[in-house]
Amino acid sequence: MKQMRQWLAALWKFSRPHTIIGTSLSVWGLALITLSVLSLSQGFLETLGQWLPLIIGAWIPCLCGNVYIVGLNQLTDVGIDRINKPNLPLASGAFSQREGVGIVSIAGLLALLLAGFQGPYLLGMVAASLAIGTAYSLPPIRLKRFAFWAALCIFGVRGVIVNLGLFWHFHQRWTGEAGVVPPQVWMLTAFIVVYTFAIAIFKDIPDLEGDLKFRIRTLTVRLGSQTVFKLALATIIFCYSGMIIAASLILSLYPALLIGVSHIGLLLILWRSSKNVNLREQNTVRQFYQLIWKLFFAEYILFPLACFWGG
Repeated sequence: MKQMRQWLAALWKFSRPHTIIGTSLSVWGLALITLSVLSLSQGFLETLGQWLPLIIGAWIPCLCGNVYIVGLNQLTDVGIDRINKPNLPLASGAFSQREGVGIVSIAGLLALLLAGFQGPYLLGMVAASLAIGTAYSLPPIRLKRFAFWAALCIFGVRGVIVNLGLFWHFHQRWTGEAGVVPPQVWMLTAFIVVYTFAIAIFKDIPDLEGDLKFRIRTLTVRLGSQTVFKLALATIIFCYSGMIIAASLILSLYPALLIGVSHIGLLLILWRSSKNVNLREQNTVRQFYQLIWKLFFAEYILFPLACFWGG
């Protein structure tokens, strides 16, 4: 029993929990936005039993796809992770390479099979995400070696493919057709695209030592930690400012007020926390990176709730 708990704990680390949370929130958030677009939010509680299987049916293959992508990245980065992230299961020896290959293979297969049963839009979204995740990590393509292509992979999947694919999937399952992408979804997609660019460049700041040794040409390696830190911070500030303005133009009064007030508060938290970051101390850098992910999580809660409320 103890060995099973240890194995499950290692599997949880292997799945990179922050990405699992982000994927989960994107699925449930897009479901709420789609319901609001279809003006079904008012009767949601009465028909909860009808919606839940559809949402969970999309959620599970997305989680499997998430495990495949982050797991494959670890399989190809064991040497780098022993320097940058020694606590990860493959780097620490908690998982053997064979176990890692088995988990990744099963997760990828399940993602495609389960998505295929749900419909063409979910299958297309999952398949595209897995293909890009494979090209990102696996030689000889290994796009993560190049700063531009690495960032494009991350915000292309998180920002464009996931948001649009999930909207079309839910809309098609509930109405029989994919539907035209509404302003709310474009608004969230634009935000996530730009925000995940900030995540993509910031994540390499604490990994500078390993990336230098293995010649991974990230923006941090090329421009320095200070420049990338400032660029990531400016990008997130731009995101929040744009979201506040867009919400005032697209959403009704009270949802727009919710977005405005909450995002001003998040901006203050971000700015105050940025003053405590010492780029020479890995602990403060990693804490700020975790904050960036928490703010990402918050967006997939606040914005869908505002749309659902307004619907």
